[in-house]
Amino acid sequence: MSSQAEVRRLAAAVLDAYPRLDVLVNNVGEFRAHRHVTADGLEHTFALNHLAPFLLTSLLLDRLTASAPARIVTVSSGAHARGRIDFDDLQGERNYSGQRAYSQSKLANVMFTYELARRLEGTGVTATVCHPGVVRTSFGAEDQAASLAVMIRVARLAMKTPAQGAGTSIYLASSPEVEGITGRYYADRKPKTSSKASRNTAAAARLWQASADLTGITAEPPEPAVGS
Repeated sequence: MSSQAEVRRLAAAVLDAYPRLDVLVNNVGEFRAHRHVTADGLEHTFALNHLAPFLLTSLLLDRLTASAPARIVTVSSGAHARGRIDFDDLQGERNYSGQRAYSQSKLANVMFTYELARRLEGTGVTATVCHPGVVRTSFGAEDQAASLAVMIRVARLAMKTPAQGAGTSIYLASSPEVEGITGRYYADRKPKTSSKASRNTAAAARLWQASADLTGITAEPPEPAVGS
């Protein structure tokens, strides 16, 4: 998913296999202690955590809109609250920190969802975002800071199981209780208030344009379905 060519290949396979799409759940993420670059020349964490779901959603958006009512759910993190979008150094070329890159990417997930919800108004497609909790997986194992590895081993017993961690995204994808709800952030199946930075509409629009430029996607919103 860090390769844009592979994301495009996946989207093509999905479109070929499914004449309609009712739900898209974007759940991909990583933490890397050191800066890595993708095949596209982009900083790996930003490319995987944010640009991959941005690109995949964009490529599937027409099919989702044609299938309305439909839902798009993106998995973020409570770490978004510590994030800041550095438009002058999105790729961490000048000053890289694993935690800063991760928090920025998770903030981007929330801002992307809110901007997506605004752009999808009137189409019958909703967009929500969630914090899954701290889940007992191999997250961060590719390039883990020694201090983080020790902390994870200590905290492992208190973490959610993968099934528990999936609970909120499954709820948003399938529950009739949230039908029609869009542009909201959830944790533990309840609506929560995301960070102040995540609700900056001007920054969200700027991030959308920057993401479109980095993925070669048009920044224009889709047309509402006929009769919607």
